[in-house]
Amino acid sequence: MDHLRAEGWTILAHRARTAWGEIDIVAIRDGLLVFTEVKARASIMQAGDAISPRTMQRLMNAAQGLCMLNAGWVYDGMRFDVVVVLPDGHMHRIEDAFRME
Repeated sequence: MDHLRAEGWTILAHRARTAWGEIDIVAIRDGLLVFTEVKARASIMQAGDAISPRTMQRLMNAAQGLCMLNAGWVYDGMRFDVVVVLPDGHMHRIEDAFRME
């Protein structure tokens, strides 16, 4: 999260629990609300495989629930990112990894 703060993001929630599941990080910057799923995997490909359609739906439902519960969040847009933590500790962020349809 320190990396996100260093990039100018404000962390709104960490491990936000909802009836639909947990969102690892919710952050905002310049009117963009980002819901981030963090996956520790051996490779970026394995992390991608871990984000199934069911996982995406769960995250989208949880995001909608959080937005309803936090009416004070003011944003112009939103996206879903995935952060992959590799075994050597390096992190790779996949911005706009999937979208709500």
